[in-house]
Amino acid sequence: MIPLLLLTVAAVAIVVERFWSLRRERILPPGLGDEVREWVARGKTLESAHIESLRANSPLGALLAALLDVRHRGREIVRERVEDVGRHLVHRMERYLNSLGTIAAAGPLLGLFGTVVGMIQMFLGILDHGIGDANQLAGGIGKALVCTATGMIVAIPALAFHRYFRGRIASYIVEMEHEAMRLQDVLDELPEHSGKQQD
Repeated sequence: MIPLLLLTVAAVAIVVERFWSLRRERILPPGLGDEVREWVARGKTLESAHIESLRANSPLGALLAALLDVRHRGREIVRERVEDVGRHLVHRMERYLNSLGTIAAAGPLLGLFGTVVGMIQMFLGILDHGIGDANQLAGGIGKALVCTATGMIVAIPALAFHRYFRGRIASYIVEMEHEAMRLQDVLDELPEHSGKQQD
């Protein structure tokens, strides 16, 4: 039961931390994509300090900054850079999710292990002292099965939150890619960029 309680504490801590870290306004600040597109469309100078400030703003800002870093190169290079940065961002957003998945898998196994150990101890006691009171025997079996139930209670929410956070991250990535494509469209319409594409 002690390992199961420790797993419960760890799972709760991870869930709370991921809810805090994966808030929508932290990953996709409202209006950031529009602001950057407007900034680029007006032909404002894209100084490295502005791009670095955008990169530090949020994961969406980091993706848009990566696109702006290679804005004067071919579409293939831009696509590769965006995909590479996207992979790093996914890795960062999925932090601790493997641990949560491990807790979801290990919970029932630990519960089953506790039940098996309890049953072995009970049957060894029967071997030494006889069956004795049937009520006591039923109580011992019930106590042993509590471990299995506890393992399930830990594992089911952990698995549910693991799937939920993975889905949330996937939806964020789709939206971030959409924002990057919209920024690329604005860059393509700039006269200097169009001239380079024709060359």
